[in-house]
Amino acid sequence: MLRILAFAALLATSLTAVHAGEARRAVLYKNPQCGCCEGYADYLRKNGFEVEVKPTNDLAEISRKAGVPEDFQGCHTMFIDGYVIDGHVPLKAVEKLLTERPAIAGISLPGMPMGSPGMVGDKTEPFKVYAITKDGKKPTVYTTE
Repeated sequence: MLRILAFAALLATSLTAVHAGEARRAVLYKNPQCGCCEGYADYLRKNGFEVEVKPTNDLAEISRKAGVPEDFQGCHTMFIDGYVIDGHVPLKAVEKLLTERPAIAGISLPGMPMGSPGMVGDKTEPFKVYAITKDGKKPTVYTTE
């Protein structure tokens, strides 16, 4: 009986350690020719995320179906923990979203701002990350980085 209890305790401890160190899983859709999207995926991987990259020629349709208005779409669309994240959104904003878990569809950093994660160049101004609503209302600023 002691062996069974000891084994159960060891197993529980092992599972807890694996779960605590588990990477967050994300699926990132990108245009097949886009290189900066791979840079963004690498950025997330270096920060503890497990990212599956899926090249597609239907990126605009994927973003639209996720509720991202056309003028708020980036060059890639990612799904993680029930949220859509569109564009080169900085890690701090992603972590804020996943920690706070607001009742929104996701967040977006429109366009391809220089100096954003995965992009070359220097950051020239603060990044405005927008909240994408579930009801189709105009996105509002979620955070500024």
